[in-house]
Amino acid sequence: MTTTDETVTFPQNRSCPYHPPTAYDPLREDGPLSRVTLWDGREVWLVTGHPTARALLADQRLSTDSTRPDFPIPVERAQALRSRRRTALLGWDDPEHNVQRRMLIPSFSLKRTDGMRPRIQATVDRLLDSMEAAGPPAELVSAFALPVPSIVICDLLGVPYEDHDFFEEQSRRLLRGPTGDDIEDALARLEGYIGDLIDGKRARPGEGVLDDLVARQAREGGPDREELVQLATILLVAGHETTANMISLGTYTLLRHPERMAQLRADPALLPTAVEELLRFLSIADGMLRVAREDVEIDGAVIRAGDGVVFSTSLINRDGSVYADPDALDWERTARHHVAFGFGIHQCLGQNLARAELEIALGTLLRRLPGLRLAAAAEEIPFKPGDTIQGMLELPVTW
Repeated sequence: MTTTDETVTFPQNRSCPYHPPTAYDPLREDGPLSRVTLWDGREVWLVTGHPTARALLADQRLSTDSTRPDFPIPVERAQALRSRRRTALLGWDDPEHNVQRRMLIPSFSLKRTDGMRPRIQATVDRLLDSMEAAGPPAELVSAFALPVPSIVICDLLGVPYEDHDFFEEQSRRLLRGPTGDDIEDALARLEGYIGDLIDGKRARPGEGVLDDLVARQAREGGPDREELVQLATILLVAGHETTANMISLGTYTLLRHPERMAQLRADPALLPTAVEELLRFLSIADGMLRVAREDVEIDGAVIRAGDGVVFSTSLINRDGSVYADPDALDWERTARHHVAFGFGIHQCLGQNLARAELEIALGTLLRRLPGLRLAAAAEEIPFKPGDTIQGMLELPVTW
């Protein structure tokens, strides 16, 4: 491990929506472990090396329990949630985490996801029908990138899509604030909504993952109401927010790489490979968090018990020792071992669904709108700040 003369602050804004912040360049040279400074002055470990990241993400000496006083908090507004109970799935370590995950695995299996592909395709086609009927230009985030995963996750969970304006707004406040009070209020509103929904499903069962969980609870015991609410809230928020950002930023990236876009149009069989490369290249969830429960020695460094550990997904996925010419978008490379979905026991449960949505959404968009292009200067299109999930705030397009 090497260190810079002055620690870099983390996180920082990207200057280009699909590249890591230029201020992180010294960290790429220092890797695979560096020290960075958070908003409150605390120094933590930043993991930038790919092999090191996979080793540490699989190491159960690192904890995801955000209620621990030594857990790293990357932005001030997130302090509001530190004292709350541990969050289902994300905030539990094994063995409790394994119980929760095993309960949900059948709902997100590859078989179930493949069975949803015709419905995802129908959703994508319907939204593009509406967009084309309205005529160009269009704002792609609100017209397409956000509705696709929102409709899909509502369909899967058994959440009424007519409530999407409510949960999309609360999800935005939960993830972006701007204040701690916003985050606390948004979480309370979401959990209140989900709690009422679960109570209603006990009286009037329907079809969906939530209905399955409610029925299982009645039949076998299992998670109590509070845990069900937490699980459902996590699934609802994560299930639409991350994929919406991938669709919007993925589209923007393709429009800025016309030669790569032309390859996909000419050979749609490249789509699965292209989705993996886009996941690696964009790394929209940049900053997985852990705290060491005991000392961990790795790569000549010792991470002490109580040390915060942050994983820079964008740098890990551009480790030059693993990916040749890592800053290039390349459909020829094999990128499947990226860490865009994490790694180890906390690897994203919905990754099969996300891949299917991205393949269908991007592939259909390119096929149906061969003249698709930006409707504003690229440098004028706003994108999200570095302290949240990366993506486009707006994406004006025409065709």
